[in-house]
Amino acid sequence: MVLLTREDAPDIEETKRHTPAFYNLKDLPWHDWVMPETWFKLLNVNPFTGGFTMLLKVGPNNTAPVHGHIGSVEGILIEGGFGYGDDRGRAGDYVREMGGINHIPDTDGDGMVMFAVVNGPLVGYNADGSIAAVVDAKFMYGLAAAKGAADHIEKPADW
Repeated sequence: MVLLTREDAPDIEETKRHTPAFYNLKDLPWHDWVMPETWFKLLNVNPFTGGFTMLLKVGPNNTAPVHGHIGSVEGILIEGGFGYGDDRGRAGDYVREMGGINHIPDTDGDGMVMFAVVNGPLVGYNADGSIAAVVDAKFMYGLAAAKGAADHIEKPADW
């Protein structure tokens, strides 16, 4: 396979972007997320899968409420650590959580910051097992937009 250069394909036009490709993460403030002692920076949304990309920050010694993953989640731990019982990750580790799981992760004594790609909605549960919340791309966009922290993301036309 050989990729074409611009000179080899003069009739192919570059797609024009509506938003910049790059932005400084330091310019995005942390905002409260959906669980106690959690904060987020929304980076992107996928209106087709309901997934989203974010930086997730969780306080020290935090145990998340039981929640489920409709799609898988992939992440890279940037600071601190978390895990599930004896299965623990630390800064520099890659984590893959399969779709269809329910779990209760907890953070280490220094909390954590993680780059996360959420490949479908998350589901929070009430004590009786009923669904309390569905956290999907549209929900996340609305949460960030309400804080004035979604201008860097192109809003899907039908939202």
